[in-house]
Amino acid sequence: MRAKRYLLLALCAWMAVAGGVSAQEATKPAEDPGLSDVLTDLLNGGKDGTATPGPDRRVPFGREEMQLSFAPLVKDTAAAVVNVYASKQVKARSPFEGDPFFEQFFGRGAPRNRSSLGSGVLVDASGIVVTNNHVVQDADQVKVALSDGREFTSKVLLKDDTLDLAVLKIDSDKPFPTIAIGDSDALQVGDLVLAIGNPFGVGQTTTSGIVSALARTHIGVSDSGFFIQTDAAINPGNSGGALINMGGQLIGINTAIFSRTGGSIGIGFAIPSNMVRAFTEAAKGGAEFFERPFIGASFEPVTPQIAESLGMDHPSGALISSVDENGPAARAGLKPGDVVLSFNGAAIEHMEALDYRLATQPVGGKATLSVLTKGEEKAVEVALERAPEGASTNEVLLGGRSPFAGAKVAALSPRLAQRLRVATDTKGVVIVGVDGGSAAAGFGFQAGDIVRELNGETIDTAEKLKQLAEEDTRWWRFTVERDGRIMRQMLRY
Repeated sequence: MRAKRYLLLALCAWMAVAGGVSAQEATKPAEDPGLSDVLTDLLNGGKDGTATPGPDRRVPFGREEMQLSFAPLVKDTAAAVVNVYASKQVKARSPFEGDPFFEQFFGRGAPRNRSSLGSGVLVDASGIVVTNNHVVQDADQVKVALSDGREFTSKVLLKDDTLDLAVLKIDSDKPFPTIAIGDSDALQVGDLVLAIGNPFGVGQTTTSGIVSALARTHIGVSDSGFFIQTDAAINPGNSGGALINMGGQLIGINTAIFSRTGGSIGIGFAIPSNMVRAFTEAAKGGAEFFERPFIGASFEPVTPQIAESLGMDHPSGALISSVDENGPAARAGLKPGDVVLSFNGAAIEHMEALDYRLATQPVGGKATLSVLTKGEEKAVEVALERAPEGASTNEVLLGGRSPFAGAKVAALSPRLAQRLRVATDTKGVVIVGVDGGSAAAGFGFQAGDIVRELNGETIDTAEKLKQLAEEDTRWWRFTVERDGRIMRQMLRY
């Protein structure tokens, strides 16, 4: 019995010593995991190393991180976001206009100013401002106001309604604050962003949110189909303002919202900064219009039926529908029926994505396309050339007594088609300008209208249209194509 008692005491002593050593080792500072380390291990998937390392993005934790502020970021960037005021003088129609008696007493309608308000972003210290085209469209005067109270009259260097972008220039003897243009291709869904602008004219306002989606298409605000979607509050007046990332770089120009009431409901859209950069460089280079690289091919969407017939897992890419036999695509070996799957390594999910990728590339370079052809995927290098001028660049002014009198016309070429924003493979004779107050202006003809027929004759040259339009007749039958719609008219004039 006494031996068993001694054995039990010895065992207890050994356990106490071992426990003391373990307790001492557990209290060493170098091995204390702490609450933050425990949370870090949990967020990273545990300490066993089975989780895949992610990017430098994580959920914030700890009191210090929850008290972080965007204030330093706003302080560094807000001065480069400006207010844009556009005004146009319009004539108010008097109810007595046209009546010779009442016009003696009440006169004609007096002109009045119609103004619009938006935002813009200084992207160059020399005074280059980027905004939306719809903010300055048809304006007689555009003024830019900085956050420090200075105001400047600006000059429009370049604008494009298909992209809804415009570049303005203001001048000062001192450099302007700027926001650097970032890489919108580096964005990921979930990234934090700030939107800065002047909503409803209340003054400069900053809102925060995340990138909700990328490469949004068919939102109906322009022909461009590649937008950043964000839930940062964007309201009327924010148009043309900055969408910035956490590095203080411009990654988008706020452009549009989905709304039932006119106010923000958390669905806003911005033009990606890579498109903004390409457009700005064209404006700084003195371009008359935004020139896109020409590869000599037309594309159409890949439908589920087409994808199935080609043996594809799902619909993606851009289907080549036609190829110019003298263009870069033909020289690279591309053929109708091939599907473009990627552009310089970036996946092409739909046709609009290919249009976007092409538009952001400089003329004169090359691009590597991944193409599905005859069931096999291969890499093809294509030259990005300037659109050809065509056989004739003559612009002809139409006279006579026809409905076309006062219109200037020319034979369509790929380069002219780009300038007039019609498909580059379109053929025919197009109206390039209309004199104000002319018969053509009165009948509503517009630049970009393609004249197909006149008095039973097919129009294939500008000279032929001029000859027919100046004939001595009062009856006119013509066919005009506008935005893909055919309009036929017969009248006595």
